[in-house]
Amino acid sequence: MASLANSSVHLLLLVVVLAAAGDAVTFTIVNKCGYTVWPAALPSGDGNQLDPGQSWAVYVPAGTKGARVWGRTGCGFISGGSLGQCQTGDCGGTLRCAAVGAPPVTVAEFSLGQASKDDYFDISLVDGFNAPMAIVPAPAGGRRCPRGGPRCAAEITLQCPGELRAKAGCSNPCRGNSTCGPTKDTEFFKKLCPETVTYARDGQGTTFTCPAGTDYQIVFCP
Repeated sequence: MASLANSSVHLLLLVVVLAAAGDAVTFTIVNKCGYTVWPAALPSGDGNQLDPGQSWAVYVPAGTKGARVWGRTGCGFISGGSLGQCQTGDCGGTLRCAAVGAPPVTVAEFSLGQASKDDYFDISLVDGFNAPMAIVPAPAGGRRCPRGGPRCAAEITLQCPGELRAKAGCSNPCRGNSTCGPTKDTEFFKKLCPETVTYARDGQGTTFTCPAGTDYQIVFCP
């Protein structure tokens, strides 16, 4: 409960700053898994603990390029209430994160209201997979998203090839290799989650668009 209270203080301060700076996009992160997820969001770096059924609103400035949301799993707390080692990257032992932790993680990526006045977003398995995820846009004022949002509803951890198995999920064979293309193992990701980005140069129908100013739900275990 202390972690939730501390995060609420950080979020309140962030909301006040953004209210003064201009409009913000809301990411409502929802945990529908049967287990706890510790999501984090960039660029604010804020993190939270979401038990099953809980949700968390994160406010991101309009025009942000490179927003990311991911969920750490298998975390534990140590004496003093600090976050201990997570199976999917511990962010230095804190709920706040300066960068995505070690793989495997399922990542939601956004560029909001860029030159074309549209949002661009995807679900990336480039670092690996640890939890099913969906992005659900909520356009306002009658605006519509041309293609909706991506989903990776499969539980890949249970079907991961032996050579890719990690403690908390499924590693990607292309991690750290920008020239890596379709392989037997990346095709495994694509077969189970066809709407995701599975390697660095994967541009086949994986990027979605919505009008700038759209709010989003990011759902774990949709």
